[in-house]
Amino acid sequence: MNIKELGFTQFFEDQLSTLIKEKKYEKCVPARVCLEHKHAYRVICETGEWLASVSGLYAYEAFHRAEFPAVGDWVLVEKMDGEDRAIIHKLLNRKSQFSRKIAGQEIEEQLVAANVDFVLLVMSLNADFNVRRLERYLVAAWDSGATPIIVLTKSDLCEDADSYFREAQAVAMGVEIFVASSYTGEGIEKIRSLFKEGVTGALLGSSGAGKSTLTNALYGDEKMEVSDIREDDAKGRHTTTHRELVLLPGGGCLIDTPGMRELQLWDQGESLSSSFQDVEGFASNCRYRDCSHKSEPGCAVLDAIDNGEIERSRLQSYFKLQKELAFLERKTNTQAKLAEQRKWKQISKGQKKRYK
Repeated sequence: MNIKELGFTQFFEDQLSTLIKEKKYEKCVPARVCLEHKHAYRVICETGEWLASVSGLYAYEAFHRAEFPAVGDWVLVEKMDGEDRAIIHKLLNRKSQFSRKIAGQEIEEQLVAANVDFVLLVMSLNADFNVRRLERYLVAAWDSGATPIIVLTKSDLCEDADSYFREAQAVAMGVEIFVASSYTGEGIEKIRSLFKEGVTGALLGSSGAGKSTLTNALYGDEKMEVSDIREDDAKGRHTTTHRELVLLPGGGCLIDTPGMRELQLWDQGESLSSSFQDVEGFASNCRYRDCSHKSEPGCAVLDAIDNGEIERSRLQSYFKLQKELAFLERKTNTQAKLAEQRKWKQISKGQKKRYK
């Protein structure tokens, strides 16, 4: 297999040419993480697929969850003699990453997919369609460094796909939107044409959105297990239980991910502007620079709502995401300081033991 088929671009080649000069990496080869499960990995390289785990030194020096490999990452691995197993010694710098806050009260980053060129935001054309959820996905996607693309699935089960398309279009300025059906084949070839050799895409969406069915349609085979949606609320079951990178027969790589019941943002303050260009565009015309867009005279945003140019619900969504990101920023700043203190404390202990 040509490693370029796996997405090994010049960005990673430049890193490899520098690292491979170091003696500790002289027996290593570049490999891509295609499966991850509780710090156990399956990696793929030019000579095959191996099970892998991080070295003891790697685990010792990793202070955050995001410092461990994720699906889509490029790593330097050393194959174990006589076994189809390898040790991961180094994580190459990522060119993009889609992150979210882990579920629950803990403030920590969870990597969903790494080194993707575009993110396919999948939403089904049924009662589970939610434009506010789509806004949230767009904020996260813009911050990943990848290009967001919207895929509206199950068009064969929808009598008015155009109305859903217009709703998505209203909140996704400049984002390409595909209407697709894995059953009739509508839109599948157009989506497949995005995947050229060395290009990686990731599927993201809620349970029952049709991600695994779309993967099968793009792959041309029953690659992923699928389940029907529930009839009472149009929501789906978690069919995909892990993240996995697959090579498409026609070229390119695709990362399928488990359905997300909730996507909590992670440090996407700058991307709020990309996703709410309309709101911030009107805000620039407000009479007061520090306008809160709630009751001030001369507020261009409120005028736009009165004139029907923006929906009030969209402004409320903007406020909600803005508040959520501000809270997250305060918490992460505090935790970053504590983590840095723990890191240097651990380094100091190691140095004291070395010189005893």
